[in-house]
Amino acid sequence: MEVLAILLAGSALVAIPGTFVAILRDGHGHTPEVRSVEPWKAGNLPSEPYASANRSFPPTLWFR
Repeated sequence: MEVLAILLAGSALVAIPGTFVAILRDGHGHTPEVRSVEPWKAGNLPSEPYASANRSFPPTLWFR
C-alpha cells in the first residue's frame, strides 16, 4: 500500500508541473481569431448568422 502511495505522489509531482508548463507554452489557451473577408457558403448555409442578416428590417417584422 505504501508503494502505491509513493507511486501516486511521484506521478503527481511530475504531472502537475508538466501541466502548468504545457499551459504556459500554449499561450494560456488564446488563439488568434480567424477572420474571413470574402463571403462563403457551406452548402446552403450563409457566411453570416441569420440574425445579423435580418437587421435591415424593423424589429416589429421579426415577431410576426
